[in-house]
Order: sequence, then structure tokens, then C-alpha cells
Amino acid sequence: MAVRVHAVDDGFVVDGEWEGCAAANAFLKHLAGRAFSAATVRAYAFDVLNLARFLIDRDLGFTAVTPVTVFEWIDWQGVRRDPRPGAAPRRGRQRAAAASTINRRVAAVRALFEYLVMTGVRADNPVPSPRRGQGLRPSARGLLGHLGPGRPRTGGRLVRQPRLLPESLDADAVDGFVSSLRTHRDRAMVWAMLLGGLRSAEVRSLRLADVDFGRRRLRVLGKGSKERVVPVDAVFFTELSAYLRLERPPGLVTPECFVVLRGPTVGAPVTEAGLRSLFRRHRELSGAGRVRPHRLRHTYGTELASAGIDLMVLRELMGHVSPETTA
Repeated sequence: MAVRVHAVDDGFVVDGEWEGCAAANAFLKHLAGRAFSAATVRAYAFDVLNLARFLIDRDLGFTAVTPVTVFEWIDWQGVRRDPRPGAAPRRGRQRAAAASTINRRVAAVRALFEYLVMTGVRADNPVPSPRRGQGLRPSARGLLGHLGPGRPRTGGRLVRQPRLLPESLDADAVDGFVSSLRTHRDRAMVWAMLLGGLRSAEVRSLRLADVDFGRRRLRVLGKGSKERVVPVDAVFFTELSAYLRLERPPGLVTPECFVVLRGPTVGAPVTEAGLRSLFRRHRELSGAGRVRPHRLRHTYGTELASAGIDLMVLRELMGHVSPETTA
């Protein structure tokens, strides 16, 4: 039986013929008990799953993981040399992971072993901690010295990670993609990302009660259960109104705004897999291959920054915790 992640009533579990399943599931339950969001717990589960598949592939035991094993796991994933998203793998090689993806997986596995140390299962954490700075970070940063020293770094990175500018989309790509959409629901979801800067998860979890048609605002529950109020252009509310009037099943009690319109799960909230499938299908139909949910959000932020909006205001609209992320 292959090792995999699947959803259960109280979260996610790693299941299969792997000796680390019990420890991994105890860790995931620990995260859920600390009120981590379901999406975060799911991400941790898949990061641990990647380690499990490596250990199975190399016939290595979970309890025998050492720092050398961790670096072998990093090599096994393969670091993408071209930092651009979507870069094609070289002939004869499997698609390599981005440096940011590998660092995220390493951080998740480091947290797993830290939990095992805390609970007395292991005596040490085998995931190495990289060298840190010497405490010489400037007290003020930014062009005008308007940013503080930032949050202290924790965990660190074992793979050098290039700092790339956010990728925005040109008007032709957006127009081509939107013109291929066939329902008011789909257009409303895309406009929420492009004209409101919502993350894909925020669009899927948006509730009818969070929509203020009068003021043309949305109340958004973002990362870390942080709420923000976002004004959105009228074109979004036009499509949303048409969707609610013409497409959403009448009498539906589902609190989420966007639901499945056909098939056996009609009336259920749009899922992450469903949204990915929607974007993949319409990228093929429109030929706008660069359109992704998060690039729509990046385009929103880039356009506002180009228009000269204050950095602190943009930070609030984007739902960023740190100004450094926005800058």
C-alpha cells in the first residue's frame, strides 16, 4: 500500500506502510490542537509525505534519520536551477522542486522532529540549522528607512533561495483568460483575486455574510485567522449578483459564497482541486498559460503600488503581517 495523505473528520493523516505514520499523525494532531488552519495542517502533511517517500525509496528507517540523511533527501528532490516558476526540467530528469518548496519542506520536517524531541520520542533533532547572521542587521531598512529590523528569522534555509520579484500579468493575458470563462461564478472568483487581491483560499472560504453590496466591500478571513476589509470594483459585484440570481441553486443553506454548480456535489463549496482544475482548463482554452490565482493577486498589488498607494495601506489590503513582505 502506497503512503498517502487523506482527509479525516478532524484533519489530515498520513496513511500507508511506513513506520513513521504514527509519529507524523501525532504531530499533525498537535498542530490542529494549536488551532492551525486546515490548509496549514494539510501542507505540513504533504511535506512530511515527501520525506516518507524518500525514505521508502531509499529503504531507510524513519528512526535512523541523520543530518546526512536530510541532505540526501534535499539532493533527491533536486533543486531547480532556473528560479522561474514553470521552468522545464532537463531531458531525462524528473521535474525539480523550487528552492522555496524544498526550504518549506525542510522547515516542516524540522518542526516534526522538534515535536518528537519535545515528547521524548527522540533525543535530538536531525535536521541541521543553518548558520545565522552575526546580529549586524540595520535597525532601519527601506529606501526611506521606514521599515524596522523585521521579525527574527527562525528555522533558516538549507538551500539558497533567490529573491524574485512578484510576477504580474499583462492586460492581454487577463482579458483572454476572462473571456474564456463561461459562468458568472467563475468570472466573479477571478475578479475577486484581480480586483480585490484575495488569495485563492480566501475566495473559496468567502461567505455570503461577508459581502457588503452597499459599500462594495468584502470582509476577508486571511492567513492566521486575521480579518481585513477590502473594497472591490463594481465589476466584481455585477458578476457576483448575476451568479447569485441566475446560477447559485435556490434555497441553498451553504454559507460559502461560491459553490459547485453541477455534478454529484452540487451546492458544496468550491474545493481547492476544483479551482485548480478550473484554471488549468481555461489556461488551455485561452492560451493564457501564465495565469495563476496568486499571479492575479500579485497583479493587484503591483498595479496599486504603481499607482503610488501608501505601503502601509497596501499591506493592510493584501493581508500581509510584515511590511517587508509587501515591500
